[in-house]
Amino acid sequence: MLNISNNQLNKKVTLEEYSSFAKAFKPRHFKIFNRFLTAFAILIFITLFLPWTQNVTGNGFITTLTPDQRPQTIQSPIPGRIEKWYVKEGDFVAKGDTILFISEIKNEYQDPQLVARTNLQRDAKSRSVVSYQEKIKALENQVVALSNERDLKRSQTQNKLRQASLKVKSDSIDFEAAKTNLTIAERQYNRTSTLQEEGLKAVTDVETKRLKLQETQAKLISQENKLLASKNELINARLEISRIAATYADKIAKAQSERFTAESNQFDAEAQVTKLENQSANYEIRNKLYYITAPQNGFINKALKGGIGETFKEGEQLVGIMPSNYDLAVETYVSPIDLPLMHLGEKVRIQFDGWPAIFFSGWPNASFGTYAGKVVAIETFISDNGKFRILIAPDPDDNPWPENIRVGSGAYTIALLEDVPIWYELWRQLNGFPPNYYIPEGKEPTKEKSK
Repeated sequence: MLNISNNQLNKKVTLEEYSSFAKAFKPRHFKIFNRFLTAFAILIFITLFLPWTQNVTGNGFITTLTPDQRPQTIQSPIPGRIEKWYVKEGDFVAKGDTILFISEIKNEYQDPQLVARTNLQRDAKSRSVVSYQEKIKALENQVVALSNERDLKRSQTQNKLRQASLKVKSDSIDFEAAKTNLTIAERQYNRTSTLQEEGLKAVTDVETKRLKLQETQAKLISQENKLLASKNELINARLEISRIAATYADKIAKAQSERFTAESNQFDAEAQVTKLENQSANYEIRNKLYYITAPQNGFINKALKGGIGETFKEGEQLVGIMPSNYDLAVETYVSPIDLPLMHLGEKVRIQFDGWPAIFFSGWPNASFGTYAGKVVAIETFISDNGKFRILIAPDPDDNPWPENIRVGSGAYTIALLEDVPIWYELWRQLNGFPPNYYIPEGKEPTKEKSK
């Protein structure tokens, strides 16, 4: 109550007479409390100079160290219909074990004898190729025979040409001789006629000479006809050579054209044989795809397509599988402002979901229930959540991770950075400054080389 009265009670009443005053107002209590406050202040002051490990925290989950060890789904490269399941969820399958059997839904592949019939078509085309090869050989032989016949015909015609040329020369000589004989016969006739007029020759002699002259003239005309006939034979021989060359050139060209056509048909048949072999191989491979097998050892997680008779498209997910052999890792994310502080080989403490821990982020040596890790990969491009992805593997120099943790479980990560006093860390946190940038031991800062 307010002490506003002139009648002051504390001057009239003494509290020292009461036992409660003696118990509450002892000088000894004040001394102990003052000593406690002093000791606590000294302890707090000393604590401010204790080392504190700066850290970068992040939330992540458990994954595997390599991509081939992570959970995956099995797809079918062809569309189909589910006919039979050979496993159930949770079963262990070895690599190559059959998971399910599917059937064909496309009309062009539903023939059960498709491969055999394709092979028959291929064999028929192969025999066609052999036939074309034999035809090509026959046409080549025909071309050779025609060439030989042309050469023989040409030689024969050249001989005829030579004979005709020689005959022309012979007939020319005979014609000249006939003209000479005619000239002689004319002179003899003229001389005999003159002598007969002078009375030195008889008329009979003149008539004999006239008859001989007429015979000589007939022989000249006959010899000229023979010469012209020989010249015609020479021209005919020359024409025969040109005709033989043209005729056999046409025959040989026709045979070669047929050979080229046969070669073209052979190449087309070979291409069709290759195509049919490709189709046959594809059909055989497609038949093997009707059995969906396990790509590696693992456990069947979940059937994404169920039931019998359900259809699906190519590439559609059918069943999920978790590999049985894997190396655990932790995938976590850090903010872009903390990315320069992360380095390969950085020490990280990890708290797994479901594993109780007593953890002091700045005193990792005094923490319990956490496990050590090392940074093995740092993503160079920002993720969709606006942070950078970091992959952490177990630290071989520390205690192994628990055996019962599973891929996909959550994890809380603390990357250990530089040691600083507690007072500095409090001052940094109050001012919102980032942790100290530092270079790990054994690494030099990157410097640009002078050009």
